[in-house]
Formats: sequence, structure tokens, C-alpha cells
Amino acid sequence: MAILIQNGEIVTSDSRQRADLYIENETITRIGAGLTAPPGADVVDASGKLVFPGFIDPHVHIYLPFMSTFAKDTHQTASIAALIGGTTTYIEMCCPSRMDDALEGYQLWKAKAEGNSACDYTFHMSVTKFVEATESQLREIVRDGITSFKIFLAYKNFFGVEDGEMYRTLALARELGVIVTAHCENAELVARLQERLLAEGKTGPEWHEPSRPESVEAEGTGRFATFLENTGAAGYVVHLSCEPALKAALAAKERGVRLSVESVLPHFLLDQQYAARPGLEGMKHVMSPPLRARRNQQVLWNALGSGLIDTVGTDHCPFDLEQKLLGENAFTQIPNGMPGIEERVNLMYTYGVRRGSLDVHRFVDALSTRPAKLFGLFPRKGTIAVGSDADLVIYDTSYKGSLSAKTQYVNNDYNAFEGLEIAGRPSVVTVRGKVQVRDGRFVGESGRGRLLKRKPQLA
Repeated sequence: MAILIQNGEIVTSDSRQRADLYIENETITRIGAGLTAPPGADVVDASGKLVFPGFIDPHVHIYLPFMSTFAKDTHQTASIAALIGGTTTYIEMCCPSRMDDALEGYQLWKAKAEGNSACDYTFHMSVTKFVEATESQLREIVRDGITSFKIFLAYKNFFGVEDGEMYRTLALARELGVIVTAHCENAELVARLQERLLAEGKTGPEWHEPSRPESVEAEGTGRFATFLENTGAAGYVVHLSCEPALKAALAAKERGVRLSVESVLPHFLLDQQYAARPGLEGMKHVMSPPLRARRNQQVLWNALGSGLIDTVGTDHCPFDLEQKLLGENAFTQIPNGMPGIEERVNLMYTYGVRRGSLDVHRFVDALSTRPAKLFGLFPRKGTIAVGSDADLVIYDTSYKGSLSAKTQYVNNDYNAFEGLEIAGRPSVVTVRGKVQVRDGRFVGESGRGRLLKRKPQLA
């Protein structure tokens, strides 16, 4: 069905205008004042509201076998939660472990998502080892439309790669013209620090952060950048959490390394004290890199506002309270991760745009346009233009509410941001021209989403 969106204020990464939008055949076909709709078209009145391009979460985990358990979401529950929060495309980390076959893992992740996602999606393909078969498998995966890799410089013997494997991955990526995303820590140091703390009887969640301190993240960031510099590959640091790591990334950028930076929602709003709470309350907020000292938050906001931090993701990775209790006797056994795919847009708008830390255009850029450009989705996604997919978020800036596990859509029995107030939420959300959300309720088609196949774009 054709849709006419009238009377809204269209806001993109670089423009703002009052205009109508006409949508047919899944794309935006006209933008202008005073557009009229043919008989049978659905007319949506966006008076008093902002119209954003659909938001893109560049870092989520949905299907994930990890630390003796599985993340709780399905592609149906996660995608619906994403849409409720204004995210119309997500990029999932496809994460077979070192013990698994990469190509088989890729096919498994694809099968889990196919026909089950309410919004569009694609993958970062994790390279968790580099053996004889890896190169040919990665070439096949790239031919299938996946043009970003993921490496872990953490989780030794499970996801983590050695330096030699990182070099080979980056060299291949440079040849293929794909970007490599990286979890930047130092796996050996983390393992040694964990061992020492446990030996000292320091077993609670408050010891998770000291086991992977800021210096360890900074070292991993600098090492990744050095490998990029010497292979010519393009890289992207995921979930950067602290000032020392940011300084390492910016130093690399200044000397010409092709490096982009992502930070994630929790590190802007939650600090180390959340995970330092005793028992289960602290376990809820264990993630890696950990929540940091509060002094880092303003550093991240400033860097985001100026564009030094390129994007904001979530590292969405939901585990229930019972799963978190697997680490009751040792913080090393707490499943790492928190949910956030539903909350990202509203919290970044409320605590960034509304509170003056973030220009509204930079908000759109960081949460939509720049992820689209970095990962080969622009201009199909990430903007509002004739010919672009009609992924739109009609945003009600007058809405006021608060976050709670009782009202969330994500398949998780706690909310990491419980009680935080929000000022604004999506009123209508479309995916390729179909209304999927109205006034905080999912009203659409649960299998609407498609796998977005991309082409290499880096020289």
C-alpha cells in the first residue's frame, strides 16, 4: 500500500525541512510540500513530530552460544523490540567459536534469522581462528554479501585470535575491500588478572572491571591500530568505553590509520558502580569492556558530539537473572552482556539531544547515517531521499515515560536501565514502506525483515 506522510519535520544528518513524503513499492518516491495521495493510500499525519531515517544498530547479539548458555532473544523478539525503539536495521555478530567451522556457523546464523526478523538485518562475520580452510570460506561469505568481519582480542581460547591470525585476517580484508571490526582488549592480560584476583578470593561482580582495566583496553586498541597501519586494512573499534582507549584510537587516526570508533549505549549512561553492587544487582551490569569510572562519560559525550566517536551501538546481549547467577561464585562465570536494542534511540535522544550534549543532526548521523555508510548500506539506508528504502521513524518529542522490564518487548527478565526517564519515543515506524509500530505497539509483520546483501566498497 502507498503511504503519504504529511506535515512532519524531516531531520537527516545534514538537513532539516518541513515536507511531506510519499512512499510506494517500498521506497521513498517523492518529497515536497503539499503532496496529495491517490485513492487508497494510507495517510499518516506527522504534525508536531520529527521524521527521522530508520535507525541502524551496528552491534547486536541475538543468537549467541556463550559462557555455557545462550542469549535469550530470538530474531523475532529482538527485531520487534528494535522496532519499538526506532531501530529498523541491525547488524548481528555471527560468532562461531574457535571450535566451530566458520562456514557452517554462518549458515546457522542465517537460518536462525531467515523469515523470523521483523526488520532488515545483516551480519558481521566473526573470524575466531585462521586455519587452512578459513580464507576460502571467508571469500565465499563475502561473495554472499557480507562485507564486514569481526575479531576478538579477548576471550582467549574461545573467540579470541592470536596476533598472527589477526594479521592474516586484516591482510585478506584489505584484499577483499571489507572492513574489520574488533573487540579490543588483551586476552593474555585479562586471563592473568582474572587468575590473580580469584586466587585472592575476589570473586564478586565488583572485580570484573579490575580484571580488564582501562589500560588493557587501550593496549588492545593501539595494537589493533598498529596492525591496521601495517596491513592497510580498514578497521572499526567496537564498544570503546574509556578515555585511554579513545586516545589510542585518535592517535592512530591522526597518523592516517583507517579506523572508525563505536561506543555503546551503556557506557554513556551507566558507570562502574552499577556492576559493583553486591550479588545479582551487580551481575546484571557485567559486560566487556566493563562499565567504567564516571569520569569517562563526559569524555565519550564530547567525542561523540564532535564526531571523533563515529557511531553508537548497543552490544545488545540479553541474559536472564538465572543465567547471570551462573557467576555467583566467580565473576569470570557471569555471562557478559546487557540488553539495549529497544532503549538506544530514546535514551540517546533524551540524554543527548534533549539535554544539549548532542546536536540532532549528529544524533541521526551516529545512530543511522554513519553506520549505513561504514557498512555499505548507504543510501539505501541511513537517510531520507528519493530512492531510499522507506524506513522511517515518526518521532513524538512530547512523549514522557520511564523504562521498565514490565513493559519492554525484549525477551529478558530485567532492564539494565530500569527507572530511567525518557522524553520522546517513536510514534510510527515503517520498514520498507510498511507500518510496523504505532504508539509503542507492534502492529506489523513479524517476518518482514530481509537479509541485506552488501558489496565491498573499500579500496
